[in-house]
Amino acid sequence: MPKLDLEAIPQTNKTGYPAPFNAEVAGRWYRRLGPAGGLTHMGVSHVVLKPGAWSSHRHWHDDEDEFIVILSGEAELVDDTGVHLLRAGDCASFPAGEANGHHLRNVSDQPCVLIAVGAGNRDGGGGYSDIDMMFSGDSYFHKDGTPYGAARTP
Repeated sequence: MPKLDLEAIPQTNKTGYPAPFNAEVAGRWYRRLGPAGGLTHMGVSHVVLKPGAWSSHRHWHDDEDEFIVILSGEAELVDDTGVHLLRAGDCASFPAGEANGHHLRNVSDQPCVLIAVGAGNRDGGGGYSDIDMMFSGDSYFHKDGTPYGAARTP
């Protein structure tokens, strides 16, 4: 049956971000729904941002489209154009190759629950707007090319 049992899918807050960049995402909990549903050409995650948590650092992907929909709660979407409040039912999309660094911040006192979808080249790269970090399919490195030595979380 295609219906997924959300509670049976492990939830984690694992990150591959090297210190000190991992602190802001410590309150981000997610379940990888794509593999649980047998999907191989797109990633889908059920994400819970606890109060104060970020979804990531502001980033973009060279080869991967991203799409989010807020299920409950609210979060600030921060991108190159400013800060935008998103509430339950709101959606946002981030086309591959558009270097508009973006992330979500839960600045409320309630959890924010969302679905995040990514489609494209998982092995592609991208960058971070506000920190000295870039990424490739499996690793993080400084903007000068020096590796951090941290592996990206699949």
